[in-house]
Parts: sequence; structure tokens; C-alpha cells
Amino acid sequence: MRGLNDKVVIITGGGGGIGAATCKRFSKEGAKVAVWDINAEAAETAAKSANDAGGIAQAFTCDITDFNAVKMAVTNTESALGPIDILVNNAGWDVFRPFLKTDPDLWEKIIAINLRGVIHTHYAVLKGMAERGEGRVVNVASDAARVGSSGEAVYAACKAGIVGLSKTLAREHARQGITFNVVCPGPTETSLLKSILKEADNPEKLSEAFRRAIPMRRLGQPDDLPGTIVFLASDDAAYITGQVISVSGGLTMNG
Repeated sequence: MRGLNDKVVIITGGGGGIGAATCKRFSKEGAKVAVWDINAEAAETAAKSANDAGGIAQAFTCDITDFNAVKMAVTNTESALGPIDILVNNAGWDVFRPFLKTDPDLWEKIIAINLRGVIHTHYAVLKGMAERGEGRVVNVASDAARVGSSGEAVYAACKAGIVGLSKTLAREHARQGITFNVVCPGPTETSLLKSILKEADNPEKLSEAFRRAIPMRRLGQPDDLPGTIVFLASDDAAYITGQVISVSGGLTMNG
């Protein structure tokens, strides 16, 4: 895709399934990839895989819930790779539990990772993009933000918040050449989904319910997402901003 060669891209949650696949795809497109993850070993593994794909990638350990840690990681990334051109907010976490069986401590953790952490990364990166007059931000939310998801009330609220944040920033920074778009995966076979299924009373029944709800009759795979994410970060999507795209096998169809 056009305009990605030598671009510096941060991918949060880069050590996970979708994140690692996205790091590898950006690397193949010639970008310089900063693999951010709270799990140092996972970040190193994803960076090695991206490097093996022929690109340049480096791992950075970062807890996005800590604003000072985010600022430090931005400084370290720019010192190692250069000014940040692209931000992909992919990190996320949840448990599958009915709202009335949750508690404030759980809410706080879900909000800290899925919403506050995303606000932190935007704030830390956006000033530099605004000063340079260019940039791409792709936020990975969830179809739960668009249609709701039983057992994921607070998570869905956070992901809906990301949609609202993205649309607002798209309006505020359009004249500075910065685009903000959202990719919403449906149920995707990642470690997060596996952990969510473990919380269910009947994991196999829930997994089958997910499949039956998807017109394509299969769960998403991590490799289903990078194409859309990378496209929205490329020059081929230069005139696209404030949009929400579901990658969910037809689970959600909005027009």
C-alpha cells in the first residue's frame, strides 16, 4: 500500500494475536514498527517475527494505563525509530460476566485498559503529529461498541467511547492532515476470546453461538484484521477519516 515505507508506527498490545499479526503486516509494507506491550516477552517475540518478515521492528514494554509510562515509551520509541507517523491502539482486555455480577474494581481495570489507556496514547502522540501536520490513527474497538454484547457491558461502553473519541478528534484535526478511523472486530480467536470463554458457564455453547450469529459461520482470525488496519494507515486512505469499519464476517452490517 502507498505511503508506508519508513513510516514509524506504534502498535499497542503488539504482542497479542491481532497485534502481532498487524506488526508483521506493517513490517512487510516497509514501516518501522514499535511493538508496545505490557508483556515484555510477547513484545520481543512479535518484534522478532516482524523483523523476520523483512522489516524493522523493536519491542517496548509499556503499561498504557500509566500516563507517565506512555510518555516515556513515546520518548524511547522516537529516540530509537524517529517521529511517530502512525498510532494503532490495539491493546484491550475483558472478562465475560453479566453486569450485576461485576464490581467497581473490575470496572476500573476494564476502563483503565480499554479507554483511559487509549486516551493516554492519543494525548502523548498527537501533539507531535499536529506540529508536523500529518499522521494516521487507527483505533481497534469492537462490534460490541456498535450493537452491544451480553456479558461485556463495561467493555462495550469503553469501545463505544473510543468510537466517540475518534470521531471528535477526526473533526478537530482534519485540517492538520491527521486521520482517525476505527476498526471493529467481531469475535476473533485470540487469547482474549479464550479467556472470555473460560468465564462462561458453557464455553462450547457460547463459542458455537458466536459462530451461528456470524453470516460467514466462522470466528475471525488474527490475520483477518491487519489488511484493514494497514489500509487505513496508508496514503490510499488519505481522504478517509472519522469512519468505523466492522471486520466481523457480516455480524454487523451498517451503512
